[in-house]
Amino acid sequence: MRNKVILVTVLMLFVVIASRACDICGCGVGSYYLGILPEYNKRFIGLRYQHKSLQTHLGPLGERTPITADETYQSMELWGGWNFGSKFRVLAFLPYNFNDRVSQTGNGTKTGLGDIALMGYYKLLDQTGTLGDRLLVQSVWIGGGVKVPTGKYEPTERLAVSESPNNFQLGTASTDFTLNAAYDIRYNDLGLNANVNYKMNTENKYDYRYGNKLTANVLVYYKLRVAEKVTLAPNAGVLYETAQKDVENNKYDVQVSGGYSLSAVAGVEVALKGLSFGANYQNVRSQNLADGRAKAGNRMMVHVSLPF
Repeated sequence: MRNKVILVTVLMLFVVIASRACDICGCGVGSYYLGILPEYNKRFIGLRYQHKSLQTHLGPLGERTPITADETYQSMELWGGWNFGSKFRVLAFLPYNFNDRVSQTGNGTKTGLGDIALMGYYKLLDQTGTLGDRLLVQSVWIGGGVKVPTGKYEPTERLAVSESPNNFQLGTASTDFTLNAAYDIRYNDLGLNANVNYKMNTENKYDYRYGNKLTANVLVYYKLRVAEKVTLAPNAGVLYETAQKDVENNKYDVQVSGGYSLSAVAGVEVALKGLSFGANYQNVRSQNLADGRAKAGNRMMVHVSLPF
């Protein structure tokens, strides 16, 4: 069993190292941050709200210019999970996006359905034991997923803002695929949760392909039980995202695309009988997006879910 853990850890590290690493890390037409899933035995359904910001059309040194745009990306996402037996799990995401842009050259708004995503997981490891006189529990899930082009994509947006990331879209107009891995280990009430997601994008019918993207996060959490009916789980960690450059006409790299961001994450999860909710704040600590021509702001996410 120990060999399985070592193997999965090595594979996850290989994905991180081997990736050359779209949307600009976390903003725009996709975000695959999972964090700590709500507790549920069979299935759950819930809502997630995410708020993100991005500055585009920055100068060569990252400075604001007369054409700099301030963009805000909000999404209200219906999401859910379903366990099939003890080995299989499916997660589904249906986002509704609200995009806003403010600049001296003109404002813009886009509202509508985003791209629906589906992820399947297989439990590779499920181990419960003791270390000393304390409980030790760990699990490993691996799997893959697909994102379908249900969100509206406007090719004229790319032509109108050729010096800005092609982010101001509701969808990508492409069918994309993901590889996923999740690891959780808990020593009594102290735990560590890690998620890795690698998104492989295909070219859409407008000859545009967003760069492949890697998202990885690690969170340390501690479970506090209140009155035997409420569980609080404050958590903190890091979120790293990196994306390759977008490609046009199957051969030209889009210079104002790709890059990386590293964020510090802090939040709390609350579990009641029949209800879970939580929130987190993501503070960007380091970034280099679109060769310095874009800058991401801090982000926030809140969610509520009902197990049934």
